[in-house]
Amino acid sequence: MSERQGSGAAASNNQTSGAQDASKKDVPAEDFDIDMGAPETEKAAVAIQSQFRKFQKKKQDDKS
Repeated sequence: MSERQGSGAAASNNQTSGAQDASKKDVPAEDFDIDMGAPETEKAAVAIQSQFRKFQKKKQDDKS
């Protein structure tokens, strides 16, 4: 895995959430052409799902 460049929370401290929402609306929508059958896409999806499941399990364990 690659090292993270920075924290999202640290980057968002400069603006209020309302200002961020307004700036997101100004960005034009982009169309992405992703080949859903490509092996690389499937590997990425499995990796993302695995990390999400670990996150959910950790989150659930912290509550108990």
